[in-house]
Amino acid sequence: MSIAEADSSAWSVARLLSWTREHLQRSGVESPRLCAEILLAHVMRCERIQLYTRFEEVPAEPVLAPFRALVKQAAQGHPIAYLTGTKEFFALPFDVSPDVLIPRPETEVLVERTIDLVRKTLDGAARILDLGTGSGCIAVALARHLPAARIFASDISEAALGVARHNASRHGVADRIDFRCGDLLEPWTAHAAVDRPQPFDVIVCNPPYIATNGAPVARNVRDFEPHVALFAGPDGLSVVRRVSAAAPNGLKSGGHLLLEIGFDQSRAVRDLLARAGWKDIVVYRDGGGHERVVHARRAAPDA
Repeated sequence: MSIAEADSSAWSVARLLSWTREHLQRSGVESPRLCAEILLAHVMRCERIQLYTRFEEVPAEPVLAPFRALVKQAAQGHPIAYLTGTKEFFALPFDVSPDVLIPRPETEVLVERTIDLVRKTLDGAARILDLGTGSGCIAVALARHLPAARIFASDISEAALGVARHNASRHGVADRIDFRCGDLLEPWTAHAAVDRPQPFDVIVCNPPYIATNGAPVARNVRDFEPHVALFAGPDGLSVVRRVSAAAPNGLKSGGHLLLEIGFDQSRAVRDLLARAGWKDIVVYRDGGGHERVVHARRAAPDA
């Protein structure tokens, strides 16, 4: 029996969550109970935790109708974040759309390490460039936690930059992030670039790193998230190579590069950076124990 096939008076919050969890589980949706709670809280316009105090409540049809539609789409593989239009990252809510990659917990390691680096070595003040900013989650989180820093961010997609600018305004840091449309460092280093900034202290990047010849990608990722933000050639390293080659043109001598990488790419990326002349290469692990972020330093002229 579906939600639509019974008297709506029978569908309490508790029953809705139970039925939806089972339905999404049968459809192969990851974390079906969590997804059910997120969708129901979204249509009921409440915090997810509040559902637990409202188990006996019977939502009215104006709530049930959009909930049915969202559950149907979720069962077809649509990412929950796109259905609700929001995703939490670094304890901040971010608007998302199919124009941007959905922020993921692994990327928080990149933000954590950048904040730690800037606070410890640059007294909190730094010029930081975020390449391929997407939703702006990295740039905005850095701006929020490093109030003395100046943030710059680029993306090849004007639509993605629209989402990023909105998120920067939402979190009150729009005046401290300079967004520009273009490929990687091009808006900052091209001869025709307007208002070329001084060299950066730090460049951060969560590049596309999924190999086109690699293992199959989950349906909800492959079919709905922007491929330009996901795939990077047969080995997944085509963009990393380009960043490695281009970043020295925008960094100060001794400046820092931090890259998010795939869970199995650490050795290849470290070797790639070493051959390109980067120094002091270290790797940081994510919460799952995978080597997730590579940190390297641009060699000084006498290094």
